[in-house]
Amino acid sequence: MDNPKSWLLAGVEDFRRAPVVSLAYGIFWVGLSLAVTAGAVTMGFWHVLLPLIAGFMFIGPLVAVGTYGVSQAIERGQTPHLGHALGCWRPHAGQLAMMGLMMMIFFLAWIRLATLLFALFFGMNVPNVDTIYLSLFTTLQGLIMLAVGTAIGGVLAFGAFTISVVAIPTLMDRDLTFMEGIEASIRSVAHNFRPMLLWAAILTGCVVAGVLTFYIGLALVLPVLGYASWHAYEDLVRFEEPEKS
Repeated sequence: MDNPKSWLLAGVEDFRRAPVVSLAYGIFWVGLSLAVTAGAVTMGFWHVLLPLIAGFMFIGPLVAVGTYGVSQAIERGQTPHLGHALGCWRPHAGQLAMMGLMMMIFFLAWIRLATLLFALFFGMNVPNVDTIYLSLFTTLQGLIMLAVGTAIGGVLAFGAFTISVVAIPTLMDRDLTFMEGIEASIRSVAHNFRPMLLWAAILTGCVVAGVLTFYIGLALVLPVLGYASWHAYEDLVRFEEPEKS
């Protein structure tokens, strides 16, 4: 149970060793998040804004891909630069794309379920901008919907976490298929359930804290969590090398 703390501290240390690259990478995702939010607001999709923000938990492992390249560079004794963050996925593009498809399925399933849940509680008439979130947080109907939605989203999010927590770092490190990466991830969670449950809670809490700062905190949170996830992979996954004859 102490290991998640050591992963987080290792992530902070990697950030300290590559602050410029880390902040640049984090700021990129902050800018993209702000752009998506502004687009949803401009088009009047207020009612899907909360599910979109919550859906970040499903695509977070893909967002962290660039940080794995930076951690690898640090371990090799190289000076990290943006090329390590932006180009590290290319040798494994095919299998990472398949993992990306899996995560998008979870994300789209969540958006669809959230939309259906909203329609179930509020009907097809979307409340106006001034009252939609007031209705969610101050009425019994809204609070019940939030509780049910959180439960459903939690189950989906933990499923996505289970298949991806070390799958993507595994694919970045080894020439394996995405199904082998998923198998490694499921085994890691099954064999270390309590520490991994704690790790999932830490990831969720840090991302929520970053979002509550109007995304600004994600510039720090995302790189640190990405580096920490790489160290979690190295701690959790062991490969048996074939014996040389």
